[in-house]
Amino acid sequence: MRVTEIYTSIQGETQYAGLLCTLVRTTGCDLRCGYCDSAFAFHGGTEMSLDQIVAEVGRLGAPLVLLTGGEPMLQRELPELARRLLSTGYRVMIETSGAHPLDSLPDAVVRVIDIKTPGSGESHRNRLELLRGVRPGDAVKFVLVDEADYRWAAQLIREHQLGGRTEVLLSPVHGRLDPKNVVEWMTRDRLPARLNLQLHKYIWDPETRGV
Repeated sequence: MRVTEIYTSIQGETQYAGLLCTLVRTTGCDLRCGYCDSAFAFHGGTEMSLDQIVAEVGRLGAPLVLLTGGEPMLQRELPELARRLLSTGYRVMIETSGAHPLDSLPDAVVRVIDIKTPGSGESHRNRLELLRGVRPGDAVKFVLVDEADYRWAAQLIREHQLGGRTEVLLSPVHGRLDPKNVVEWMTRDRLPARLNLQLHKYIWDPETRGV
């Protein structure tokens, strides 16, 4: 499996924000979102065996593991890695775009599905059928560029009744959309969602890697 980096920090966002977490960032992505903050993971990386990855996660020692990218579902061995980590006793999450089937993942993996808004330039890649399978412990994330993205996301949240079925995360693009605006819109519309800020970009410089 090709891996860009493995490190331990806090989980910077999602419903697990603030918890100690080991991030396994795979290499490669088939989307090109206009606001992407991990383009460094598109190419390069290092080939690692599953044994090497599991050993490094064990050395780092955090009980929560996030599989991210890039796009982790492009890695053929990703489901087996998740099984190995779960069998070792870790809580395992994956952050993945809404562009790939997730049937191969073990049921115990927490799915954070990043549905692409129009502002990403990649909304045509969404597999909205994935929304039928989300569970209370999973999350659906919408990265917002502007109010048009918010309104688009709000319509999907209502159409699919996501607020009553799973965690819903609204993520303003850091440095482009003021979070106060998102709070105002959520309050105005009584939208059943959670404001999802990237904590690591407030604790460290937004361009800092490995945190």
